[in-house]
Amino acid sequence: QVQLVESGGGLVQPGGSLRLSCTASRVTLSINSMGWYRQAPGNQRELVASIVSGGMTNYADSAKGRFTISRDAAKNTVYLQMNGLKAEDSAVYYCNVVLRSDLGGSISYWGRGTQVTVSS
Repeated sequence: QVQLVESGGGLVQPGGSLRLSCTASRVTLSINSMGWYRQAPGNQRELVASIVSGGMTNYADSAKGRFTISRDAAKNTVYLQMNGLKAEDSAVYYCNVVLRSDLGGSISYWGRGTQVTVSS
C-alpha cells in the first residue's frame, strides 16, 4: 500500500517560514496530483495547495503570494514552502496523493499529518 511520510512541521513565530516535505513510497500507479491540506481544531479539512503531474498548481486564496508548492517527480516528493506565516495558518497539515486507477478512476492517499503552530 502507498505510504506518505511528512516532515518539516514545527513551531514558528509570526512572519517566519517553514518548508514541509512529503515523500510517497510503494507507488506503482501513475500520480495525477500531489497536494497539501490542513485542518485546524473545529474546522473542516481544506485544500492549501496542489500540483498536477503536468506541473500546474492551485492555491487557496489565503495561501497565494505566501506559499509555494513544488515537486521532485523522480523522488515522488512534494514540498510546501510557507513564508510570512500567520497565526491562522496553525493547523495539522496533511499530504495527499491522487493516483490513476487501472480501472479508469482515481485513488487518494493521505499522510498522517504534521503540526504547524504559528505563535509568538
